[in-house]
Amino acid sequence: MAVKFNPQGDRVLVEPAAAEEKTAGGIIIPDTAQEKPQKGKVVAVGPGKKKDEPMTVKVGDKVLYGKYAGTEINVDGKEYLIMRQDDIFGNF
Repeated sequence: MAVKFNPQGDRVLVEPAAAEEKTAGGIIIPDTAQEKPQKGKVVAVGPGKKKDEPMTVKVGDKVLYGKYAGTEINVDGKEYLIMRQDDIFGNF
């Protein structure tokens, strides 16, 4: 499903991965103690700032970003993060 949002410049729209609900040992983590995920899936990419600096991420990439990167926004009732491409550490 395509998102009805077009990032501008070097911005990227990321759908954060779900927060971990259980520890490796099987302990259930309550909602108030769950950490904000630091990885997600790119759902929209801006055109880039300059012609000689193309965007290096594309729609569908799974990315890793900083703990406090981006701004939370709501698009069509779903939570996303919008951040600059420089806030992304890498993709996999």
